[in-house]
Amino acid sequence: MDIATIIGVLFGLGCVAFGVVADGGNFALFFQIPAITIVVGGTIAGTCIHFSAGQVMRISSFVKKTLFCKLPSETELIQKMVNYSAINRRDGALALERQIAGAGDQFLVKALRMVIDGQKEEAIEEQLSLEIQYLQERHSDGKKMLEFMGAGCPAFGMVGTLIGLVQMFSNMESPEQIGKGMAVALVCTFYGAFLANLFFLPMAGKLGIRSKKETLLREMILEGVIGLVRGESPTGVRERMQTFVSANHREELKPKV
Repeated sequence: MDIATIIGVLFGLGCVAFGVVADGGNFALFFQIPAITIVVGGTIAGTCIHFSAGQVMRISSFVKKTLFCKLPSETELIQKMVNYSAINRRDGALALERQIAGAGDQFLVKALRMVIDGQKEEAIEEQLSLEIQYLQERHSDGKKMLEFMGAGCPAFGMVGTLIGLVQMFSNMESPEQIGKGMAVALVCTFYGAFLANLFFLPMAGKLGIRSKKETLLREMILEGVIGLVRGESPTGVRERMQTFVSANHREELKPKV
């Protein structure tokens, strides 16, 4: 989990907790089983209806990628490809076999194997471009799912609020029932807004950002591999891949093999 996510979650929870206890509030007042059931259960049910079973089953992998996936920097990737280019020019494509174990990324491993197998540039570009396309589609599904859940939470919070108000107005002669109905009504709204704005919508945004970066890294790998197939020098591969990086972040990279 990156530091920004940790800080954001802890700070958000801390602010809400402070708001609850600042004026002598009680956390127990905000623990309402009916409200949790309506908001969380309703959001899950709506998500299952809106998306296919296969998509819903992948929600944990989307959350894991959002919170825990560590991506290399552009500079690290360029350095790797510059090294591979030097090895390829000096010892030939078969020498890259020894570099696969340290490649790490499965997309990069697949790209290197295609180079080692002697596949044509067109075939490599077509296959890897297809991989990038389906990566974007998978991440798009995950982002849409988290955004749907972020939109569904407040909506089901409103449903819970309406249920609480109905219960309250139907028991106007019983003061204790009025209070109970109002508590469920207001806590449902709280749960819906809290879950949507501290968890689901921020996670959808972070997944979108990570998806863009992973797509960029894979496109950089594709360009680097094309340079390997063409037998370009380390300098040529470096220049080819640095087009993806802003001028302010470009560094002089040399082979380290």
